[in-house]
Amino acid sequence: MPGLILSAPSSGSGKTTLTLGLLRALTRRGVAARGAKSGPDYIDPRFHEAACGRPCPNLDAWAMSPARLRALAAGDGLLLIEGAMGLFDGAPPEGRGATADLARLLGLPTVLVVDAGRMAQSVAPLVAGFAAHDPEVRVAGVILNRVGSPRHAAMLRRALAPLGLPVLGALPRQSGLTHPSRHLGLVQAQERADLDSWLDAAAEAVAAAVDLDALAGLAAPLPAAPAAPVGPPPAQRIAVASDAAFAFAYPHLLADWRAAGAEIRPFSPLADAPAPEADLILLPGGYPELHAGRLAAGARFLPSLRAAAEHADIYGECGGFMVLGEALTDADGIAHPMAGLLRLHTSFETRRLHLGYRRLVPTGGPFAGPLNAHEFHYATTVAAEGPPLFHASDAEGAELPPMGLRAGRVCGSFAHVIDPA
Repeated sequence: MPGLILSAPSSGSGKTTLTLGLLRALTRRGVAARGAKSGPDYIDPRFHEAACGRPCPNLDAWAMSPARLRALAAGDGLLLIEGAMGLFDGAPPEGRGATADLARLLGLPTVLVVDAGRMAQSVAPLVAGFAAHDPEVRVAGVILNRVGSPRHAAMLRRALAPLGLPVLGALPRQSGLTHPSRHLGLVQAQERADLDSWLDAAAEAVAAAVDLDALAGLAAPLPAAPAAPVGPPPAQRIAVASDAAFAFAYPHLLADWRAAGAEIRPFSPLADAPAPEADLILLPGGYPELHAGRLAAGARFLPSLRAAAEHADIYGECGGFMVLGEALTDADGIAHPMAGLLRLHTSFETRRLHLGYRRLVPTGGPFAGPLNAHEFHYATTVAAEGPPLFHASDAEGAELPPMGLRAGRVCGSFAHVIDPA
């Protein structure tokens, strides 16, 4: 069970496209490759799964215990972990949760993906600095990205030669491999009709430019995976909204609940499916603001929530929280009526980024005990009234205003729960 981390000096270096190309190229060669994603990202893991046909866990070094990380990383085949942001970038003040923390904890080497499009000899001190910064984080090789020409590639390789680090490949600039994005990251995998052909094109470009055998040869064994204890599920029968509007549910939490004996019942609000009979209805985050008119016009989904609130618990995260409110105003300023189960009106007419890790202490709702979570959204709150769901603090332990709302058996907040604290 060998593993390798793909990191970079900064965001925007091309890690995701490279990782997807590697996963698809290795799989096409018959290698049992699988992916993982550093941090709380919901979108990239689904692309990993499409590229290699195997589950992709999130590995969050801020929110998850070492035992949890080792258990999620375990599995058969070559594991490629896609880093987040820059190699040493994490939560303040000391950068906790960075990709470098995974390298230390799992004992894995990292390959540095460098956007070399606007540099030449300066690539050497950049790579040298990252390689020497922390003796516990081993930079084992380099992949050059967005290279302008063969002459440019040769210049970069000559500059790096004295460092003694293998240059595993030099990918030329390719505009056809750019991927559409929106305000929370890439456009979701399930929304691309051309996904397979795009992944094949990425695989062909990567296979032509990268020494796949040399890359795989740098991988190191993963540590033994302890049996992580699984606590009780929040309910016995859990209905989970699952479609393009509600796609942000962590598979590791759903797997925990199944392992603890819960029954997971997925349903699609975009298909106007009513919530199935359940003890708990979970509305995950996603992009309900892009489908607010369709959700509001449905004849079954929203009425089923109102009926279920009489006998079941209902919990919404971020986008799901907004749908539980009275109205959701889209980017065009149109207010769409929602379930009306919380005294909440949210809006995308004026966007403002809310971003960061959160520690949560529930005041009610389906979860027992402190939680590690994150917040990432652009919605603004027009009106909110009711008791809060969580006491909250940020990654540095500073107290934040209470988060979320409760009303009877219905509750939610903008936070995405990652793991028990």
